[in-house]
Amino acid sequence: MPDESRRTSTWLRALLEKHERRLVAYAARIVGDVDLARDVAQETFLKLIREGGMELDGKLPQWLYTVCRRRAIDVKRKERPMQTSGEIEAVMAPRTMDDPAAAFERREEASRAEALVAALPDKQQEAVRLRFTHGLSYKQIADVMDTTVNNVGVLIHTGMKTLRAKLGGAELGEGSSDQGIGGTRVGTKGHKD
Repeated sequence: MPDESRRTSTWLRALLEKHERRLVAYAARIVGDVDLARDVAQETFLKLIREGGMELDGKLPQWLYTVCRRRAIDVKRKERPMQTSGEIEAVMAPRTMDDPAAAFERREEASRAEALVAALPDKQQEAVRLRFTHGLSYKQIADVMDTTVNNVGVLIHTGMKTLRAKLGGAELGEGSSDQGIGGTRVGTKGHKD
């Protein structure tokens, strides 16, 4: 039994390292408060442990985002706090030492892109963020948002078309669907995964 407990603990640590920051940022976009978002992410991981999440295998990302989304929506309905995007960006920021000028430029680009994404309708925002910020496949996004893969494609296409128009096509990869928010490259070729 100690070996199984150790294996579960190692699995959970790796999972937290990989998904915690992204889930907190995702929940923060929904609830508008980083502290509440941390609580939502923590509750998501606790539910994963209670329900024996090691058996989810290939469906773990969609399960995490679905549970996180549902809990965040519940919290939002109860709380309604004001969103502070600076706190949310701080949660998502990579923890590396960087050239201050380059880091400032990246933050400025990310802020501009985030402002444009925030102007999209809610469902487009969510689909675009899940794809380009969180790297989920169209199928995973469909599962999280409880919709079809085709609808996810329409939401992302429409959202990206709007963003390209607002940016003049320059920063979101004119004619290319592999340029993410803030210049992050994400492969979307063969999105029917």
